[in-house]
Amino acid sequence: MSLIAQLLTALVALLHLYFLVLEMFLWTRPLGLKVFGQSREKAEQSKVLAANQGLYNGFLAAGLVYGLATGSREFCLFFLACVVVAGVYGAATVSRKILFVQALPALLAIVAWLI
Repeated sequence: MSLIAQLLTALVALLHLYFLVLEMFLWTRPLGLKVFGQSREKAEQSKVLAANQGLYNGFLAAGLVYGLATGSREFCLFFLACVVVAGVYGAATVSRKILFVQALPALLAIVAWLI
């Protein structure tokens, strides 16, 4: 396995663990409010949805960590592709910033695995 591909994949996994923490535990706290640019009221109304979203980010991170731990290039590529799809969808429906924060690192990791 390429060291660069492994490092980029680990970075994507860490980002998704961070997203999990933000969405599941910090959504209504000052950091979560600041990161997602929303009011406390709006955050309170959407916290169950955010927690669900955070859980899915955790599944993506778990898949990437499993792929790294087992040395499975295919497993890593599958979960990185899932991250890219989620990032593109998020960029199209929520904020273009998601394309750069979520999809781009995963795409770079995919390229590193393929070369």
